[in-house]
Amino acid sequence: MMNRQKAESDSQKPVKGKNSGLHRLLDETTTSTYEDVKSIIDAKIELVKIELTEKISMVGAAVVLGVIMVIGAGYFVTTVALLTGELLGHPFLGYLLVSFIFVASFLFFTKFRPLLLKNLIQKILLSLHDYNK
Repeated sequence: MMNRQKAESDSQKPVKGKNSGLHRLLDETTTSTYEDVKSIIDAKIELVKIELTEKISMVGAAVVLGVIMVIGAGYFVTTVALLTGELLGHPFLGYLLVSFIFVASFLFFTKFRPLLLKNLIQKILLSLHDYNK
């Protein structure tokens, strides 16, 4: 019986040694592959965060510039209305003339040339992205 147990234990050792080397190699390969994939995914997530932050900051800057432009345009229109009213002798005539210009612009873009403004805005937006149609 002793000889039989020794023979079985001897035959098991080399097989176990071969499996442990192969298992170790497979384990190291899968572990390194997993870590590489995890690193790539983490890098992609960070890149998306950076790109998203850049786009949000561009939108924020555009909103701030838009507000500044609206306030500046309001003061400019008021100044033109006051100047025109002063030249015509009555301040209300200046405001009436400026209001008439805005109403005329609204009617022009809604009744006479409704696609002109849409096409103009589309061309501006496409030129921002360097897209040639």
